[in-house]
Amino acid sequence: MKRFGIVLIALFLSLSVFAKETESKTFLILFKSKELKSLNTSLKEIQSQFSTYYSTRSYSGNSELALLIHIPACEFDTCFLGQFMVELENDTEVRLQDIAFRMVDMTKSQASLDDFLLDLEASQAKKKNTKLDHAISGL
Repeated sequence: MKRFGIVLIALFLSLSVFAKETESKTFLILFKSKELKSLNTSLKEIQSQFSTYYSTRSYSGNSELALLIHIPACEFDTCFLGQFMVELENDTEVRLQDIAFRMVDMTKSQASLDDFLLDLEASQAKKKNTKLDHAISGL
């Protein structure tokens, strides 16, 4: 029985060593300036509500208003982030997804882009090799 207990403890310790660490994520949230004006709020006010807990950056200019939120070691996605409540000036709260134009998980998008680029490079290398093989066989 004592051996069984030692084996069991060793098993749990080994599983915790191989556990996958949670990765940090970056989310891009786009807003329409007209919609924020109609709600009597601004991008800076929304950013201030998230910047107390997470690293944020806001961008405004000729295009849509953008807010980048970097969250270290999180396990949630854009759907969960969209459920966060944002306080407006008139003491009302709305979900982030209700006032955001678009929400993008940049970490997931970067991984998809990397996979696409690897596939593209592999297909280009394959085409180059087949052209080279045809050129050599033609000599």
